Amino acid sequence: MNIIEIIEKKRDRKELSEEEIQYWIDGLCDGSIPDYQSTALLMAIYLNGMNEKETFYLTKAMTYSGEMLDFSSIDGIKVDKHSSGGVGDKTSIALMPLLATCGVKVAKMSGGALGFMGGTVDKLSSIPGMNVFLPKEKLIEQVKEIGIAMVGQTGNLCPADKKIYALRDVTGTVNSLPLIVSSIMSKKLACGDDVIMLDVKYGDGSAMKELDDARELAKAMISVGKQYGKNIGACLTSMSQPLGNAVGNALEVREAIDTLHGKGPADFTDLVLRSGAELLERSGLYTYEDAMNKLKENIANGSAAALLKTMIEHQGGDGRVVDDTSLLPQARFVTEIKAEKSGYVTDLKSQMIGELSMALGAGRRSAEDEIDYAVGIVLNKKVNDPVREGDVLAYIHHDSPLSEEWLEKYSQVTEISENPTEPVPIIAEVL
Repeated sequence: MNIIEIIEKKRDRKELSEEEIQYWIDGLCDGSIPDYQSTALLMAIYLNGMNEKETFYLTKAMTYSGEMLDFSSIDGIKVDKHSSGGVGDKTSIALMPLLATCGVKVAKMSGGALGFMGGTVDKLSSIPGMNVFLPKEKLIEQVKEIGIAMVGQTGNLCPADKKIYALRDVTGTVNSLPLIVSSIMSKKLACGDDVIMLDVKYGDGSAMKELDDARELAKAMISVGKQYGKNIGACLTSMSQPLGNAVGNALEVREAIDTLHGKGPADFTDLVLRSGAELLERSGLYTYEDAMNKLKENIANGSAAALLKTMIEHQGGDGRVVDDTSLLPQARFVTEIKAEKSGYVTDLKSQMIGELSMALGAGRRSAEDEIDYAVGIVLNKKVNDPVREGDVLAYIHHDSPLSEEWLEKYSQVTEISENPTEPVPIIAEVL
């Protein structure tokens, strides 16, 4: 068996066996298969797909490529939520501390930026001093003590996914159903969580552009999870425009903090509450209505924000940012983008916003790129908001002067029409 034959087989649209997939993952992890050959196979998978059996075999091989996390020593119901990724998606930063105030335990592992979509780890890393890479023992100890930890993927957990994730990010192979399924589910299955809620995005600002594609992805992940005996569900959520107003690492952390203080954008707050209620109901501890009331109560009484502060401090970060977000990284310049005509915002090109934010330095074009945590875009007008000529559409936070090319591209982001458009619900379906 050799990797060239495996690449050729998938290139020719043939089914890979479990042994062939395992051979590739083993070689990827031990370095005997170089990145350029793995990249060729990833592109073949991107172009030709994988069937249900291949996807399960790939997920299984990635799951067992490193150590498995045993959370059985943590009392209570362990829950996790994972997003397929989208522009402005900072949901975990607000939702997970909020959930942990409701009697469930949260041992959250997240990834970095992937293409034009930011990663939770990068956003948390914008908090001064924040350590997002805890050893397994420290992770479990912290969850036992305060009920929550949010960390990045460790080197020993799903190392195959870590390698593939980095290659996908820089080779144009992000938007592939089997690769998304195996990436998300391998990390979920390698952990010992009892209940998993998947937040599967669809629309311009996500990997899945159409609702039908998101539904297919969600069903594929649920199928894999159920084969492992997991209590798993999914929300199909719209990314037809950026989630909330902020796009960029520190800016999104600020917005998540504002939300836990009851001052977040309406669409983002709605998603946090509804997805949280769905997860708590699935845990068996609450009815949906009781869960919704509890979540709102714990925002209003300050306990969710207080727990986020405690978690940050336990992980070496400056917890004062929860009370004073000006302590987060600040860009050198803020430029206003103004409307050239009056009307209603009828479209915001999410992917373009994500790409323009990445061009400012908020994301990576290559695996070696450094992220500028301070930069990004804060929208002042969302879809169906009324606009007058001269109104501020967005604030651009940047550390270098904006080029004419960048400004020209941004002028194409916002569509303004005479009449509002039909609103798109934030959650389309729950599976």
